[in-house]
Amino acid sequence: MKVVCGLGNPGSEYEDTRHNVAWWLLDRLAVEWRLGEFDDMGLAAVAAGTVGDHHVRLVKPLTYMNRSGAALASLQRLPGFDIGNDLLVVVDDVALDVGRFRFRPRGSAGGHNGLKSVEAALGTKEYPRLRIGVGAPPEGVGLVEWVLSPLPDDEEQRILDLLPTLAAGVRVWLDEGTEAAMRRFNR
Repeated sequence: MKVVCGLGNPGSEYEDTRHNVAWWLLDRLAVEWRLGEFDDMGLAAVAAGTVGDHHVRLVKPLTYMNRSGAALASLQRLPGFDIGNDLLVVVDDVALDVGRFRFRPRGSAGGHNGLKSVEAALGTKEYPRLRIGVGAPPEGVGLVEWVLSPLPDDEEQRILDLLPTLAAGVRVWLDEGTEAAMRRFNR
């Protein structure tokens, strides 16, 4: 089984914010991969099905960003599940400009509270992630205010235009692994 987890915040007030760009990608994948609607499973909304030779779960934690790891803690108990190969965490990144993204095989949380929560729940930093650039806050704007604010129309459109490329990258990750996705898609 492969799990793609997009970090974000539940609630209509967060739908269009920088912090929820990972959910935009998971919505795209659910449609593209014909996985159906996301079902509320308590700690997460999940869409599941078969993609190629893989059983896939798309996971949107419903715990709010700072407690995202709670929705993934049970993965460690799944027989044969390898966090370093079978989990991809998708997250917004203020260190990358809008329109840029990076696949990484592992790394630090880099100050991202959602990634800190995932690391604490999994007990490791050794899991692949896809960072989607949302740009740094301008001077005088706090980080929390920035990531919880909606994107201007032009930046939102840049991310929406990027979704097909991101979806193709996730498919390469699914079929060939993180290194192949990095070689072919990192910008």
